[in-house]
Amino acid sequence: MILVDSLSRCYGDFTAVDKVSFEIKRGEIVGLLGHNGAGKTTIMKMLTGFLEPDDGTISIDGLDIQAQAEQVKSRIGYLPENLPLYPEMLVASYLDYAAGLRSLKGASKWQAVRAAIDKTDLRDKSLQPISTLSRGYRQRIGVAQAILHRPSVLILDEPTNGLDPTQTMHMRALIRDCAEHATVILSTHIMQEVDAICDRVMILRNGSLAVDEKLSALGQGKILMLETDVATGDLRRIIEDPSEIINVELKEKQGDVYVHAIQLAEHANPRHAAAAVTQMLVEAGHSVHAVYPYKRDLESLFRDVNAGKEYVDVA
Repeated sequence: MILVDSLSRCYGDFTAVDKVSFEIKRGEIVGLLGHNGAGKTTIMKMLTGFLEPDDGTISIDGLDIQAQAEQVKSRIGYLPENLPLYPEMLVASYLDYAAGLRSLKGASKWQAVRAAIDKTDLRDKSLQPISTLSRGYRQRIGVAQAILHRPSVLILDEPTNGLDPTQTMHMRALIRDCAEHATVILSTHIMQEVDAICDRVMILRNGSLAVDEKLSALGQGKILMLETDVATGDLRRIIEDPSEIINVELKEKQGDVYVHAIQLAEHANPRHAAAAVTQMLVEAGHSVHAVYPYKRDLESLFRDVNAGKEYVDVA
């Protein structure tokens, strides 16, 4: 659906995007994360054809974005961070205008406008000037203009910005609905939005793609946390089956209790490994205070990546 290969973009001596490659399939909802300046907006602008890459290629639906720009753009809906609205226009008039820009005409145009108004819950505001509406309603108008032509790719920059909790829930449902017939890329600073909506996360750091992972895999890493009275060196000697264990690392010491991270081999079964390690320690006369799988959440992953720690996929 979307194929990006070695994408790069510089502004003078500053490299905003550095050889980024990824593939996104139809129907996926992908969260794009990164601190300000990480390259998110530059990538989105290149995906939508607003910026040309210095190097690399972008293919959408098998079409090259540079060689077949108009065909590609007709397949994309885009909500930029700065809303593309005309405050003096009525909501319905603005959406009618935006539909015309998408080459919609006649009955099909009004059907598209009505559908977008219904999906974004703007019926009660459709005849009001945009200037009189709150940030939350303006955000919904921005989404409405992005989905008018039923795009196959929907790129949303901070879609829940300014929305109250009820509006946020509505927006999440709308994005999931759009994903039934479109690929969605969602850029946000709000981790909860990615957790709630997305199937997959891509984290950018200094213009490079540091993480590209399915959210379901983040909590399935094969690492056991072990709390025991055994120091690291003794623990390594007690564990009799090194084929199951890649590494043992002391994470912290709490009084007489040592907290270890045990990284398991890919073929290892975490439950069986936990039982075996517990049995070996008990038979050796030691105490086991706790043993449990380590589950990395998105917030801690984002923090570690931006602290310069390398992400290791152990799922």
